[in-house]
Amino acid sequence: MTSRTLTFVTGNVKKLEEVRAILGSNFPLEIVNHNLDLPELQGEIDEVSIRKCQEAARRLKKPVIVEDTSLCFNALKGLPGPYIKWFLEKLEPEGLYKLLTGWEDKSAEAVCTFAYCPGNEACKDLDVVIFQGKTKGTIVPPRGTRDFGWDCVFQPEGYDKTYAELPKEEKNKISHRYKALDKMKTYFKETFTN
Repeated sequence: MTSRTLTFVTGNVKKLEEVRAILGSNFPLEIVNHNLDLPELQGEIDEVSIRKCQEAARRLKKPVIVEDTSLCFNALKGLPGPYIKWFLEKLEPEGLYKLLTGWEDKSAEAVCTFAYCPGNEACKDLDVVIFQGKTKGTIVPPRGTRDFGWDCVFQPEGYDKTYAELPKEEKNKISHRYKALDKMKTYFKETFTN
């Protein structure tokens, strides 16, 4: 990679802010963002991330990362999964919780997948590197602020507060996004020191 920047394809300012905070100042590249309207793909978590990354690299012709977040309800065999954005938009946080009304099992897994492509136009599946983080938790009635997606209904395992109720610094040390970015940070540090 010749540039000292890495383009994060997102228009979500909160997500960009959180990514920069988690990566910290010792990340070897400057994270810049580019708001690009990518197609909303269907498929399994990794497949969606790979295809989004390939499309972003094809359009921008430079090194890119994309992020896809899933919220997987165990009682619903992993749904809404990568479709959480649409479920949240239509049902709002209360509706997400109510989806599990008929089930005793309220457990869930938050999954964050970052996909990186070095920027060649014909980015193949093998060119895409995946960094994935998972956090187990429970779906609860909405609590806390509502300024960041479904944070107000996800209570991470071992905590009595939702992501939305936790201080940002604490959430950023345990979240699914943190776990994925920690893997990405290791990859880029090794890439730039070898």
